[in-house]
Amino acid sequence: MAIFLTKESKVLVQGMTGGEGMKHTRRMLAAGTDVVGGVNPRKAGRTVDFDDRAVPVFGSVREGMAASGADVTVVFVPPAFAKAAVTEAADAGIGLAVVITEGIPVHDSVAFHAYAATKGTRVIGPNCPGLITPGQSNAGIIPADITKPGRIGLVSKSGTLTYQLMYELRDIGFSTCVGIGGDPVVGTTHIDCLAAFQDDPDTELVVLIGEIGGDAEERAAAYVRDHVTKPVVAYVAGFTAPEGRTMGHAGAIVSGSSGTAQAKKEALEAAGVRVGGTPTETARLVLTRLESERVAAQG
Repeated sequence: MAIFLTKESKVLVQGMTGGEGMKHTRRMLAAGTDVVGGVNPRKAGRTVDFDDRAVPVFGSVREGMAASGADVTVVFVPPAFAKAAVTEAADAGIGLAVVITEGIPVHDSVAFHAYAATKGTRVIGPNCPGLITPGQSNAGIIPADITKPGRIGLVSKSGTLTYQLMYELRDIGFSTCVGIGGDPVVGTTHIDCLAAFQDDPDTELVVLIGEIGGDAEERAAAYVRDHVTKPVVAYVAGFTAPEGRTMGHAGAIVSGSSGTAQAKKEALEAAGVRVGGTPTETARLVLTRLESERVAAQG
């Protein structure tokens, strides 16, 4: 009941010994994540105590993978070092790199995404909250106590809206929630997650959260139309955004009617996706659709 991250995942944390790395490593461990090591060349050979668990610090991702069998890394390094961190992880052959860091220069993101692709490393982010498979593993900064395991898959550009929908649908629960990030260039896309949820036998419905700017949601709509048989419910942030104003997310670039919330809503609805006007309405649409699916199955 998961995509990309399961209870079997073994997680390294690049930047674990920094302030954010320490705080969120503790939270990941509390959520049941198998954090097998940190990476810091200056502190290699030490261990860090997190309550009842001592986590070793390795000098490199390659060393950590060799010693622990790690297959996931979570990147908490400063923006200037993010490109090198992801490149190092890809060179080591890690399967999944979750890049939490925000403020990474776009040219650095372009470079490490392209490089990781040549090495077979999936990148989630940057500038993202990571992903969580409730009850199994949590790689990033998503709160683990606001939902439970269930049958909804969620993919979102927005961290805050990820948390809100997780909370509003907590009685149903989630298979996996993936925060892909809102930068102009991200690794894993809405489409990648839609494909994975389509193939996951325990995901019954997918929630897609987008926002103004770019054309990712329009491309996702086309993919849903052609390839997804499971119900999809969506929310697009930015219907009330004033024209001609700079938005918070780096990817929220609107030009004319291109990239507007209305244009995205129309594309999604044309593909058979129900689109909520607010996060709360979106949650209600999910509940209504799940109930109709249940009734149809009984009939």
